[in-house]
Amino acid sequence: MTDFWTTVGSGEFVRIVALSLGVSLSATGLAVLLGLPLGASLAVLRFAGRRPLIIVINALLGLPPVVVGLVLYLLLSRSGPLGELGLLFTPGGMVAAQTILATPIVAALVHRAMNGLWTDYGGALLVDGATRLRAIPTLLAMGRLPILTAALAGFGRTISEVGAILVVGGNIAGYTRTMTTAIALETSKGNLGLALSLGLVLIGISVAVSATAFALASGDRR
Repeated sequence: MTDFWTTVGSGEFVRIVALSLGVSLSATGLAVLLGLPLGASLAVLRFAGRRPLIIVINALLGLPPVVVGLVLYLLLSRSGPLGELGLLFTPGGMVAAQTILATPIVAALVHRAMNGLWTDYGGALLVDGATRLRAIPTLLAMGRLPILTAALAGFGRTISEVGAILVVGGNIAGYTRTMTTAIALETSKGNLGLALSLGLVLIGISVAVSATAFALASGDRR
């Protein structure tokens, strides 16, 4: 137990956890900014290509993280079309990778929630004179708990991700090393103390996120 608290209090441990939270929270915020209007629009509005777009978003839910990392690596490398941005092997590149992975989750969950609300209240909103577009803010306010649950699901995806950020970030000590990539590295090196300590923190975060999402969903059903 003493070794655990010594490890947790070390500067390396704190940097790894802080970077993990910073990257994951940033990616989750961007995923919400992108997925919230996308999911709501797909539920309420009617436009050409809507159904294929819904299919694509649902298909992206199972997108392999390592493939996302590979594609971003090719795009962000010096010879790639986005190489001038200088995002490869940086926290910014890791945020981009996690945003790509989390956005479909947020969009799909928001779409499901807004679709149910539109079925229940859409007719009444249209009778009151609102257009489909102007009805979206009202529905978003009504669905704030499912939206928060979607954001938590997106965060759960990003905080536990390893494949994409390992490829794009490079697992550089003190710069792009997160909890998941550090666990993989330290386990391979036989440094099980640090790996287990990081694993316990990661499990704690995941359990807290899952419990919060469950509590919100249970409260919304009452």
